[in-house]
Amino acid sequence: MTTTTPDSFSSAPPEIVKKGPVAWARKNLFSDWFNSTLTVVIGLVLGLGGYRLLTWAFSQAEWIVIPNNIGLFMTGTYPDELYWRIWVMLAVMCTLAGLSWGILARNLPTLFSRNVLIGIGVVCAFFVLFPPTRPSSKILLPMVAIVAAAAWVGRVAGKAKPGLGKWISLGWGLSYLLAIWLVGGSIGLESVSTNDWGGLVLTLIAAVSGIALCFPLGLIMALGRRSSLPVVKWLATAYIEVVRGVPLVAFLFMGQVMIPLFLPEGARPDRVLRAIIALALFSAAYLAENVRAGLQAIPRGQQEAAMSMGMSTPLTLVLIILPQALKIAIPAIVGQFISLFQDTTLLAIVGLAELLGIGRSVLANPTYLGRYAEVYLFLGVIYWIFCYSMSLGSRKVEEMLNTDL
Repeated sequence: MTTTTPDSFSSAPPEIVKKGPVAWARKNLFSDWFNSTLTVVIGLVLGLGGYRLLTWAFSQAEWIVIPNNIGLFMTGTYPDELYWRIWVMLAVMCTLAGLSWGILARNLPTLFSRNVLIGIGVVCAFFVLFPPTRPSSKILLPMVAIVAAAAWVGRVAGKAKPGLGKWISLGWGLSYLLAIWLVGGSIGLESVSTNDWGGLVLTLIAAVSGIALCFPLGLIMALGRRSSLPVVKWLATAYIEVVRGVPLVAFLFMGQVMIPLFLPEGARPDRVLRAIIALALFSAAYLAENVRAGLQAIPRGQQEAAMSMGMSTPLTLVLIILPQALKIAIPAIVGQFISLFQDTTLLAIVGLAELLGIGRSVLANPTYLGRYAEVYLFLGVIYWIFCYSMSLGSRKVEEMLNTDL
């Protein structure tokens, strides 16, 4: 038998790993001739497109349509004398956002790092220099200060009481009720008709309300479809398949016409409420399938192990199965939430002046005929900001819940 010793192997020096943007570009963009050619071609196309876009934006576009109608884009025909309600609602949201930021970042060595300070400075400069926000900069700049101050308070309080995050979640839920009260009035405030609701405010109210309603309904439908009771399973399956086979536009029209038919005579829900119910019922069917996929991904051994420990079926479902299933389904669930937010653009079809509907109304003004590119680009940026924020938030949640590493 031939034996080998370490000396018999040829020892090679360890590979030197280079870091930096140049090394990253060589590895990912110019690793061979094909990648290099593809990188150059795509770079030229993007550069030419960016050059033309900037040329149009700074020399040809007439952006006056945006600052002249910024109030319509944000709140529709909401009364000017009641704008203070919108600002109070925004201040509450900024406070909760800052507290959430501080609590989540309580274990970081520095809360206001250099990049964070640069970002805050860019936001402040944008509010001062951007024409649509310049008139309101005296209010928007204090909002940024509220976020920063609340973040510092949340960081200090989060270190002192680690369980404070649960109360912040409750605060976000209560802030929704506060927003509805402020925008709509009643109970001590002058009522504002939903005919005056519009723009971004209506879009956010419809989207948040639809998400809040469709999530528990979709969860129930997903559990019903996996139920061992035939009647429950058939009813849930029928609901999911029927709703998924009908386009949202038809569902919105049916919601406006048919919902009052199921209520007592004379009871006619507000049209905004009817649209929100239609959105929630429609999205719940798709959300149910996302949750069901997460439930099917859980090994059966999880349930058997819980039963062997004497846990009842409801406790097993709530404490063992659902947390794992929802964790797996987070990307699909957030994707459905983003789709619901984008689907609010169809509310204009049933006569609601949401953000995109306001844009169409502005373009119908003879003064701004032909300014489609400016208006739709502005609206597209707004939608992208909210959709990307939801996507970024979901990735952060996935990182926090990742227990596989």
